[in-house]
Amino acid sequence: MTSEPPLLLALDLAGTFVFGLNGALTAVRTARLDIVGVLALAVITALGGGITRDVLIGAIPPAAFDDWRYLALAVGGGVVAFALSRWLDRLETPIVLLDAVGLSVFAVIGTVKALEFGLGLGPAILLGAVSAVGGGTIRDVLIRQIPSVLHSDLYAIPALVAAALTAAAVRTGIYGLPAALGAAAVCFAIRMIGVRFHLHAPGPPGAGRFHDRHGHPRDEARDDRRDDDS
Repeated sequence: MTSEPPLLLALDLAGTFVFGLNGALTAVRTARLDIVGVLALAVITALGGGITRDVLIGAIPPAAFDDWRYLALAVGGGVVAFALSRWLDRLETPIVLLDAVGLSVFAVIGTVKALEFGLGLGPAILLGAVSAVGGGTIRDVLIRQIPSVLHSDLYAIPALVAAALTAAAVRTGIYGLPAALGAAAVCFAIRMIGVRFHLHAPGPPGAGRFHDRHGHPRDEARDDRRDDDS
C-alpha cells in the first residue's frame, strides 16, 4: 500500500486531534461524562470511522492501532477538552475550521485506501464517507442522540463529494497530491458554506415544522404538550 504525501499525513493527524477534541467536548457539554467517558468518546470520534473502514476491507490491524500517533492524538484531544472545556468556547470557530479539514482529508484518504484494497467505485466512495463521519455517528449513538450527520449543517454530503472526486481521480490515473488537495478543498468549501448559511440536506415536504430554527429535530410530543397547556 502506498504511503500518503507528508502534507496529507500531517492534515490527517491534525484532523485526528481535532476530531478527538470535538468528541470530548460533546461528552463534557452534552452527556456530562467523567474522564473515562470523555476520553472514550474522544477516541471513538477520532478513530471510529477509520477503524470501521479498515475492518470492512480487511486491513487488519486497523491503521489506528498500527501507528501510535493516531491513538495518542485522539487521547490528547480528549485530555485538552477535559482540562480546558470552560475556555474552549472562545476557540469555536478555529475548531469548526479544523474539523472541516479533518472531514475533508479523512474522506480522501479513506477512499484511496478502499480502492487500494480492490473495492469498486461505489463501495469505495461509501467507505470514504464512513471514514469521515463514522466516528461522530458512533459517538452520537452511544450518548443516545440522533447522529448529527443526519440532521445538522451539511456534513455527509461534502464527504461523499470529496470521496467521489477522489475515486474519479484514481480511476482516471490523475490522482496525486494536487488532486487529493483539490477534492479536500471542495469538501471543505461545501462544509463551510453549510455552516455559514445554516444549510441542510433536503427533507421531506412539511418536515420543516418538526425542526427548530437551527435545523435540529424538535420534540413533537413536547410541542403538543405545550399547545395543550396554553
